[in-house]
Parts: sequence; structure tokens; C-alpha cells
Amino acid sequence: MPASSIRQPRTPKKPKKIKPPDVIIPANIDWQTDDTGNRVPVSGEFGDVYFSHADGLAESRYVFLQHNQLSERLANLVPQQCFTIAELGFGTGLNLLALWQLWRQLRATYPELVTSRLHLITTEKHPIALNDLTQILALWGQRAPELADLIEQLLAAYPPLITGCHRLNFNDDNLTVDIWLGDAADSLASLDSETALKRPYIDAWFLDGFAPACNESLWAESIFAQIQRLSRVGTTAATYSCAGIVKRALQDSGFEINKVKGFGRKREMLAAVMLDETSLKEAALGKATSDSNTKYSSRITTDNNANNLFITTDTPRHTIVIGAGVSGLLSAWTLANRGLQVTIVDKAAPLAGASGNPRALLAPNMTPIHHVYEHLHTIGYLYSSRFYRYLNTLAASNNSAPVFEPTGTLDLLVKTNIGTQQIADYPNEMATTLSAEQASDMSGLKTQQLADHLHLPQSGLINPQALKKIILAHPLITFQQLQVTKINETETNVCISGLHNDSHERDCLITIEADSVVICAAYESHGLDSRIVDCSTIRGQLSWFTPTAEQSAKLPKLPLKYSGYCAPFIGQTGDGDINNIEEGQQQFLVGASFVDADKDISIRSDENQQNRDKLIADIPELDSILPTDTSLWQARAGIRTQTLDYHPLIGRLAGSKRLWTLSAVGAKGYAIAPICAETIADMMLGCFTPLSAIMLARLSPNRARLHKSP
Repeated sequence: MPASSIRQPRTPKKPKKIKPPDVIIPANIDWQTDDTGNRVPVSGEFGDVYFSHADGLAESRYVFLQHNQLSERLANLVPQQCFTIAELGFGTGLNLLALWQLWRQLRATYPELVTSRLHLITTEKHPIALNDLTQILALWGQRAPELADLIEQLLAAYPPLITGCHRLNFNDDNLTVDIWLGDAADSLASLDSETALKRPYIDAWFLDGFAPACNESLWAESIFAQIQRLSRVGTTAATYSCAGIVKRALQDSGFEINKVKGFGRKREMLAAVMLDETSLKEAALGKATSDSNTKYSSRITTDNNANNLFITTDTPRHTIVIGAGVSGLLSAWTLANRGLQVTIVDKAAPLAGASGNPRALLAPNMTPIHHVYEHLHTIGYLYSSRFYRYLNTLAASNNSAPVFEPTGTLDLLVKTNIGTQQIADYPNEMATTLSAEQASDMSGLKTQQLADHLHLPQSGLINPQALKKIILAHPLITFQQLQVTKINETETNVCISGLHNDSHERDCLITIEADSVVICAAYESHGLDSRIVDCSTIRGQLSWFTPTAEQSAKLPKLPLKYSGYCAPFIGQTGDGDINNIEEGQQQFLVGASFVDADKDISIRSDENQQNRDKLIADIPELDSILPTDTSLWQARAGIRTQTLDYHPLIGRLAGSKRLWTLSAVGAKGYAIAPICAETIADMMLGCFTPLSAIMLARLSPNRARLHKSP
């Protein structure tokens, strides 16, 4: 692609505000019997079946896989290419399962697909509750045993039913599934196509809503306007419906339609392909011959090959990540999982800064459920809880310490922030209130007022050293100790230069070249590139001590959130690499202090005392249990970085083609860095992100509110 066609980042325009979403109402499931005596789920809202009475799985394969020519198109992908499919109506997930199985088969047949990716974006207004979905898919596990493993993985990753995008990554298969819950028109409008280096498009559509006669809203003009916006020449669509409203809407959106034999009792179905204006005029004038099916097929194949050439000329192969804190490590991991070679550089060891605490608490900052779709911390927490559990499976396979300990957390602060009534609509698997007796049994607290406090069952503790070990073991990631002093971007690459301290304690100048650079250097990012706003700094000191057996029996049994946080934990292999913690040793941590505009990271005994005092002020019964001499406590100090509006910086720097940043994650790095890393990887590689256009504008490093003249 010529350099002139690379879109330059700019101060983002404010996207059109989407109305606040309603609370998700799960589908009401009824049942019928199909042609062979099997039970078939029916939507109680729309009175229509979720799949054919003849054979739902065969219908998915015939209508959506065959008539989007996916076997041929997916087999033709080149390394690192991402093929994107959008679906209207996730339903039971049967289309996903059929697609997933096909993708697995193709990857086993064509080794060159090892770094190619499949991305499914699917929408659902009334998602099926997990219990109902488990029952439905259990039937398919019996009828189609080849799907059993996929069904198990899908159910394990199925998200809480909360409005917004839920990203599911099935890394072993290079498959990403974004489930957008809520109104389909709003979800499609949220897909950003402006911030990526190369504009992303949908390659194929599964139009699988309930019949237009049952659910007109999913076939509305606003839906097809978004389909047109998100498609390009060569994009295909398939649907079981031949209703006039569907045919006209596709034609008005730039698609040539092709009526073919339907599945089962259906006489006809529609397959469609988006054409350029000349081809559309030819079709309208009747110049298409009787061999229209052949022309339809050749248009898809030709356009797919053109897209392959488009991908190979500009996809980065090697990226440098500056900074080995949590943002840098997770950016490197995400890019490496997309097939890029990544070099992490830092003046110190990985996690030597603010990200290197012995444990980090992963728990959401609760917000009223009507605001969740625009609340980065909640969006990040939902993704992170799945992500860290996946890393646990990798750790277990290597006999390593787990990255995530799912302890649950008791939030004693929520009533101060928003009140329990405002979060009553949250799914219980994410947040639920407890009686005083339940909270006392769970926490071990005896005299604390605990009625109606919040239990966060999916939360827990992150082990940063275990996380570091897994990330640095990735075969495409290398670490280089380097104090970067210069970044030089040219038309064809980026070179960084800096000082490396060799084995003889001598500084030597090193230069590294790459296709792109991601700056994740916290408050030092501004010094590397002045286009990154100079952020405020907040010193934080975390304290911990080794309790006696008597103290351990009386201390809280699980993490607690109050005006600070505390948590018991046991030392694991690797904890002694940075912090003085022995494997198998019981510890209790208390944190953390907040000192504005202070970059000194020396340990201060008075901040240990402050951490103790804050805990005792909120939970007085612990005063007689905690050691009184805090000078013997261990501690670690780090510097948090945050912007004036408290949002991190994610995106490409203004006027640049190859320089990006993910920085200023503040005190919430372990909760939001995984989803932010996914987002920046998507923008770098021309894919749709899991964050809405509104959110991306709010997080842009070029946003106007941060660059106003004083």
C-alpha cells in the first residue's frame, strides 16, 4: 500500500452518542419437537425456532458456511491475515460451533494457516441464560459428538449477560469471538472503522435473525445501513430468508443477490456479494448471463485474493515494546499471539516498577449497570477474568505457579460508592449481595457491620511473577535490557537506540530496528515522545507481613476492598525473584498509599503505618490482630501514572505511521491492560476492536482535552 494511503491519526471526532442501554433480558425458552423427535428450542419473545426442525447443524453448514464459500476462502488466507465474519443473532451458538469446527479442520489440513486468524463478531439482544444454553448444547453434544470439546470450551467462556462487547479468545485455534449484547443496530454502530492503521471490514455476514415477520427490528433499515458501512467489494452475505424486505435491503446496500435452493423445507434462500458500482449497474441492466452463479463465485474468490495482497504488503513483522511493566508485557503477549516477533526493552528487569507487587487484586470498581458499556474498568475486568484463567491452564501444563487465584472478594465500599440497589440487576455470577451471616462466614470477620455488602465471586489475586514467566517464555518474545535514548521513525521502519549495561558494567550503545514501536513506559513515555501527554504521578506503597499461626486464624479469609484493600496469600515459586517471600510461606498484604507528585520509590516506614491505620479505621476488629510494629513489615513502592481525565492512552501517535502507545493505566493495570492490549493489537493489524468507537475516542492519545494549551 502506498504511504499516502495509510490513514494518519488525528484528534478523534466525538462519535454519535448511543442511548443508554437497557438491562439485558435473557431469552425465554420454550420447546418443540423436530422431525426426528429431538427437542428444539423456541424463542418465547418471538415465537420462532432457533434452528431448523430438519437439522440445525446441517442448516448452519449449508446456509452460512457453504453459501459464503468459507471452506475455499479460509483455506486461501495468508500468514497473519484475519478473516472477519459478522453474525446477526448469536442464538444458541450453533453457527459458531459449525464455523469453529470447519476452521479447525482447515488449520489441520493447511499448515500455512498457523498464524492466520478467524474473527467472529456476533450480536444478541436476548441472550440465552447459561443454564438454558447448557441444556440446549448438551443435546447437540449427543447428536454431534464431534462438537463436544468445542461446546465445553464455549460454555466455560460464556460471559455474564451484561450489555456491551464480550471478547472470547480461543488461542489454541486462533479464533476470536466478540459477543455484543444489546440492540444489534447499536452494537454495529459501535464497531469502529476509523482508528486502525488499515480500515477493517467484514468479509462475510451471517444474517440469522428470527424471521422478519417475527422480529422486524433485526431487518430494519438502520441494520442494513451498518452492513453497508462495514462491508467492501467482495463482502458476502447469506440468509435463510427470501422475504422481499431482505432482498430489497441487500440490493439497496450494494449487494447483488442470488436466490438458491433453501435448506430442508425452505424452497429458497439468499446469497449475496457486494459489488462495485459498475458491476451493480451491469446486474441492474440485466447483463448478467444465465451463468450468474459462476460469476458470483468468481467475484468472491478474486476479491479474496486481492485482499491477501493487501494484507501481505503492510502487516508488521517485528514490533518493539518499550517498557516491561504490565502494559508492556501484555502488549507483547497479544502481538506475539498474532504471529509478530516482539522485542521488549526496559532499562530495568521486567516488572521491576509499579507492576511488580507480590500480588495484585483483580476486582471490579462497581458502577450502575446502565453505565457498564462505557465503563472501561468493568469491561476490562470481565475480559481479564477469562484471560488470566486461560493463563492458568498454560501454567499448569508447565508445572508453574498459577497466574490467578480465584479467591472471590468482599467489597465493603460499594454502598459508599453507588448503593446496592443500583447494582441489583448484575448477574449473580459477577456480583451479589450477602447477608451479614453469609459475609461473616465467608470473611471470618466477627463484629464488622456486613449486611448487604457485595461479594465478587469471579475476582481474585494475580501473581505478577507467574505472569511474567509465562509471557517471557513465548517463543516470539525476547527481552533486552536497554535504556532507550532515541526513537527514529522513517518511511519504512523505526529504529531505537539506547544504552545497555554489559557483563563488565560498561554502557554500550545498541540500536534495534523494527516495523513498529509501542511505548509502554508509564510516566517516562512523554520523555520518549513529546506527543504523549506528560502524565501525573502517584507514589504507592504496598505493605505485607508474615503472620503467626494464631494471627492467620483470625485474619480475613479472602481479599477485602475498603478504602484500601487487604488479602492473605501464600508464597509461590518465583516470589523471591524480586520480593523477599519464601515459597509456601503465609503472607498478609495491605495497601496501598497514595502520594501525589512523588517519584521516589524508597521504602517509608510511616507509609506502612498509614496502610495499617487505614485498615483499622475501616475494620476496627483487626486492630488487636495486626502486628503493631509496622517497621518490621516488608513493603514495595511504585509510581502509578494517570492522565488528567483518568483514562489511559491507547492508540497511534498523531502524525505517525509506526509509533503507538499503551500507557497511563494508573492503579488498574492488571484489570484493564489485557483488553487494552487486545485493542492496540487490533488497531495495529487492521481488525475490529472490542471497545466501542465512543470508548476509543475517549482513550485516544491525541484527544483534545489532554492537549489544550494552559
